[in-house]
Amino acid sequence: MAYLLGLDLGTSSLKGLVFDHSGNLIDTASADYPLSSPRPGFSEQDPNHWRQAAHAVIKALIDKVPELRKELIGISFSGQMHSLVLLDEQNKVIRPAILWNDVRTTKQCQRIMEEMPEILSITKNIALEGFTLPKICWVQEHEPENWQKVQHLMLPKDFLALWLSGTYSMDYSDAAGTLLLDSEKNCWSAEILNKFAIPEEILPTLFESAAEVGTLVPDLQTEFGFEKEVKIFAGGADNACAALGSGIIDEGIGMVSIGTSGVFLSFEAQKVDYQGKLHVFNHAVAKKQYSMGVTLAAGNSLSWYRDTFSEGVDFSELLADIGEVSPGADGLLFTPYIVGERTPYTDSTVRGSFIGIDTHHRRRHFSRAVLEGITFSLKDSQLIMEEEAKRKFSKIVSVGGGAKNKEWLQMQADIFAAEITTLSTEQGPGMGAAMLAAIGSGLYPDEAACVKAFVKYGSVIQPIAENVTEYQRIYSVYHKVYQQTAPLCRELAALQSE
Repeated sequence: MAYLLGLDLGTSSLKGLVFDHSGNLIDTASADYPLSSPRPGFSEQDPNHWRQAAHAVIKALIDKVPELRKELIGISFSGQMHSLVLLDEQNKVIRPAILWNDVRTTKQCQRIMEEMPEILSITKNIALEGFTLPKICWVQEHEPENWQKVQHLMLPKDFLALWLSGTYSMDYSDAAGTLLLDSEKNCWSAEILNKFAIPEEILPTLFESAAEVGTLVPDLQTEFGFEKEVKIFAGGADNACAALGSGIIDEGIGMVSIGTSGVFLSFEAQKVDYQGKLHVFNHAVAKKQYSMGVTLAAGNSLSWYRDTFSEGVDFSELLADIGEVSPGADGLLFTPYIVGERTPYTDSTVRGSFIGIDTHHRRRHFSRAVLEGITFSLKDSQLIMEEEAKRKFSKIVSVGGGAKNKEWLQMQADIFAAEITTLSTEQGPGMGAAMLAAIGSGLYPDEAACVKAFVKYGSVIQPIAENVTEYQRIYSVYHKVYQQTAPLCRELAALQSE
């Protein structure tokens, strides 16, 4: 029996998942760590906490599955994207990591696009606060003494790979989210590095996601008690690993993921240029890409709605009677822009709204409107893919919170006008990481064979023709709300800042 370990480094916790060579989940363990916000808009973490969490998780899994000492053959990673990790020449952390959800870099983003508009053609992405390059520019401008110390620059999962293997590595799927990768040449962009005074020698070596970057260092091999060599594989960005773990390795299959934020993701068999309308990143599948749009407040909108208007009520109770409400929530629309919006507007000042409130509307109408609004926002991304790349979706895999309610799954089928499939056992990006270790170890010849063994689908929901037609009419109205409310939101924001 051979075992594989996927380590999923998230924003609030690290989760470890052990699978056997046949794709069966054997056990899991997790460890939390704190998030720091020293100033409004700042979001930081101490990378040493990630290492401590990984150490605790591996120890816990060995206690749960003692056979790991003899049979673990590979470890790989999935990780939060974009977050900036800076180390000195002794591999010591220079300052806390600046995370993906940190929004201090608006001015740096503006500067990047003004000084180097061609960055879009090089990276296939525009500068946004989440990406790594604006964070580098911020450190250069505000903490030059720290920048002078930098000898190694990496992303979160790569910090764990360094600890385990002693190798400076980054895979292409994570590198694509730095705004430093030449998308066509698949290498660090000399033009971007020169423009922003970033020495190439501080950047890690680039690898395919399933590539071996080294073996477990002797000290940890001894400490954990592993009896055979354990290979370490590069791993991938969380969305890329989630896509692999959902079987998104063919064109025409999409993924909708609803967590705090929401993602609509499509596999791209050929390189495609959306001119910055969507994110385009390298996939964990070698030499392939995926495109995705983001709704900033997807599950967050539902949580806000519950906590504000039905505090203490369980989600199952909150949504229990939405099936009694017809599509369109009897004339009530919700836009989920409560923290601004990413796709397709990239607008930090727009805010959410309920449109069409009537005296007959009750909680069930508002509940349904919130779910529909979140799904309409994700359809915006689907529409860009269909219009720009002529993409047609025969199947969409729904994961996260949107897969936990049967009425919401039907809404997705009807609004996306596509068959919706769930996963029978949803393990998220950590399973994708373990699959990369399985592929890299040679247990499977390619991603397709690994998906066949690991990924197991659950229920299938077909769109209802009359609902599809009705939602097309409603969506055309929803699509107009942003243009009408965005100027008002800017005026309100200006009043608040006076």
